[in-house]
Amino acid sequence: MTETVQYSCSEHVATLLLNHPDRHNSLGREQLDAIEARLEEVDNDPSVRVLVVTGAGEKTFCAGAALQELGSGEMSDDAFQHMTTRLAALRVPTLCALNGNVFGGGVELAVSCDFRIGVQGMRMRVPAAQLGICYPAPGIERFVQCLGVRVTRRILMAAESFEGRALLDIGFLDQLVARNDFGKSVTDRARQLAELAPMAVQSMKAVLGQAAAGCIDTDVARELSAQCMASQDLQEGLEAQRGKRPPQFVGR
Repeated sequence: MTETVQYSCSEHVATLLLNHPDRHNSLGREQLDAIEARLEEVDNDPSVRVLVVTGAGEKTFCAGAALQELGSGEMSDDAFQHMTTRLAALRVPTLCALNGNVFGGGVELAVSCDFRIGVQGMRMRVPAAQLGICYPAPGIERFVQCLGVRVTRRILMAAESFEGRALLDIGFLDQLVARNDFGKSVTDRARQLAELAPMAVQSMKAVLGQAAAGCIDTDVARELSAQCMASQDLQEGLEAQRGKRPPQFVGR
C-alpha cells in the first residue's frame, strides 16, 4: 500500500510529502498521526536543518481535514489543531511548497510554516463559513499572527478566494513561481536556509514565535543569544567572512 505521508531527508533538508492526490491530499486521523510522528523525528535529528512540506500532484497541495472523518466523529478538530501547533513549534525552519490549490485546514497547515512558495495558477480558500463551521480558535489565532486581523476576516468570515498576485499582496506567499520553475525554486530556498548557521536560525525562530504570540521570555531570549555568541558557528562565520569563503556551519 502506498504511504499517504512520505518522508525523506538529504543534505540537511527533510521533506514531508502529502501523498493522497486522488483525495486532494486531505488529512484524516491516519495522516495526522503520521505527520506528527515525522515531526517528532525531525526534532530529534540534529542533522535536519530545514523541513519542506509539499503535496503530490499538480492540482492540490492540501484540502485540509477529511470532512467525512470530521462528520462521523472519527477525527476531532483538536487532532488537526494539535498537528498544526506541533508544526508551528518545530525546532527547524519550515518551508511550505504549495504545488497547487489549497483549501480549508490546508491553509492553516501552510500558515503554520515559516515560509511559503506557491505555483502560478493556484487558488486559496477557506470555505468554513459556507459550510456552517466556526473555525477553531487556535487556528484563527494562527491566521491572525501570520496575516493580521483584516486579512483573516476576508479569509474566514467572508470565505474569499485568493489567487495570483493577491496571494503575495496579502502576505500568504513569499514567492509565486511558474510551474516549470517550482521544483528548482523550492530546492534553492531550502538549500539557502540549510546553509545558514543552525543555532542562530533556530534561536531566532523560537524568539519570533514568542513575539508573534505576544509573550517574549526575555530570559530565554538572552540565553539563546548567549549560546550563539559562544558557539563555534559564530567563529566560523567570522573567519569565513574574513577569508571571503562560504562558511561551513556545524550547529554548535
